[in-house]
Amino acid sequence: MLLGQKTWVPKTKDNALTKTLRKYCIIPQRYILSIVTFFGICNAFMMRACLNLAITQMVKVNITNQEFYDESACPNDKDDVITNVTSRVNVNPYAIGEWDQATQGFILSGFYYGYILTQIPAGYLAEKLGGKWTLGLGLLSTAIFTFLTPIVTRTGGATWLFVLRLLQGMGEGPTMPAVMILLARWVPPLERSIQGVIVFGGAPMGNILGYFLSGILLSEGRDWSYVFYVFGGFGILWFFFWSISCYSTPNTHPFISEKELRYLNDNVASASKVGANDPVPWKGLIRSVPVWAMIGASIGHDWGYYTIMSDLPKYSHDVLKFNIAAAGTMNALPYLATWLCSFLFGFICNFCIKKGWHSIRTGRIIYTTIGGVGPAVCIVMASYSGCDRNLAMVFFVLGMGLMGAFYCGMKVNPLDLAPNYAGSLTSLVNTSSTSAGILTPYVVGLMTPNSTLQEWRGAFWLCFAVIVSSNVVYAIWADGKQQWWDDVRQHGYPPGWKHGPIIKEADPEEFEAVQNLNDFEKK
Repeated sequence: MLLGQKTWVPKTKDNALTKTLRKYCIIPQRYILSIVTFFGICNAFMMRACLNLAITQMVKVNITNQEFYDESACPNDKDDVITNVTSRVNVNPYAIGEWDQATQGFILSGFYYGYILTQIPAGYLAEKLGGKWTLGLGLLSTAIFTFLTPIVTRTGGATWLFVLRLLQGMGEGPTMPAVMILLARWVPPLERSIQGVIVFGGAPMGNILGYFLSGILLSEGRDWSYVFYVFGGFGILWFFFWSISCYSTPNTHPFISEKELRYLNDNVASASKVGANDPVPWKGLIRSVPVWAMIGASIGHDWGYYTIMSDLPKYSHDVLKFNIAAAGTMNALPYLATWLCSFLFGFICNFCIKKGWHSIRTGRIIYTTIGGVGPAVCIVMASYSGCDRNLAMVFFVLGMGLMGAFYCGMKVNPLDLAPNYAGSLTSLVNTSSTSAGILTPYVVGLMTPNSTLQEWRGAFWLCFAVIVSSNVVYAIWADGKQQWWDDVRQHGYPPGWKHGPIIKEADPEEFEAVQNLNDFEKK
């Protein structure tokens, strides 16, 4: 039993339905939670990504008055002739707006303006109220807004679409903080790598299905509205299953088996917590070097991830000249590689930690580096592939496959550092790294006004620099152990701490006396 853990007390009152469900539900409830959460994150990323491809069919591209010659332009699918852009028109009959590249980038970034607003409040709510409804209601709101996208956009144009994307981002803001709280309550330490891979694998799978299905729905000149109706409807359906099958903690689950409940209470320090008893220890958290290392690594990763997620559809359509159906399929392949490789890296990481071949800290650094530097190199190499579509896509697929290592690296690191405050820590990290989601679509839009190969190469080199520099920071200062501020009653204050108590019950005068004694003993 973990230090400070309460003795497990079996449940005594069960109705007939609860007894039946407990008897015949042979899959452990923590894995059911992981699987349903996987589908939730999958849908979240489908709703997030669908506009990235749909916008190519929503825009009336009409460049007839601009004299422009691109000597590196690639041939298109129809006639295999170099298209040096002097006149380019989108023939989709459902296109509604004449938006330039900067405007499109601004619209795509709208999601992240909303996403960043709800991070900190969501982490607080998840810790106080539990992760179930914080996650569920957030994704339900995003699904409703996604379903309404065609109506709102046709009514209000680019301005209303930006506002709607902002609201969608606000709905998805609670996703990662709530998921981290759920994992902290449900997943034993030795299962974190593999469970994290299962849950966070929903992100690449969401992009796989988002791009692949979007390509099919948008092909042959179909109305782009279908994309939003399909993904929004799936999100509403997911909420129904989430509501009846998943719960915030093992002890509030009505039909978990007694064997699993006993196991989780004995091996998960925060399994019985519905909310944190103490306020978030911000004074300790923001002074933690490993936390800032995580923030740096997350900014670098998200810069690369959002560059590919938001702009690869435009690159494959505008530069490599894939038709819309092929673009959907080609943009799905890199995320399929991420999803498959994430399981491979997760199993290897989990196996090595259990065998004692490397520490948790070393594992987090190794796989964060693989998931950062590898894609950074590949994305640059893709730009030097020129018009060789196959080679370019090989580099994109390889780079995104290596990015799968990130899910058993930095992505689960908040559970190591702060299992009691994983939601707030994840909120802080995501709030900081979401700046990449806000900046990258707009910066790339500014750097690629004509969407030429040379312009895109510069954008990819910038991505390389951000990823590699942030990874160096993480490799030096990362940690894999629970931090003292996450449980000050057990770990105490560090030597020289002069910033006052961080828990409710601590009296300032008593704190100073105890701290002086601790400093003296440690000397």
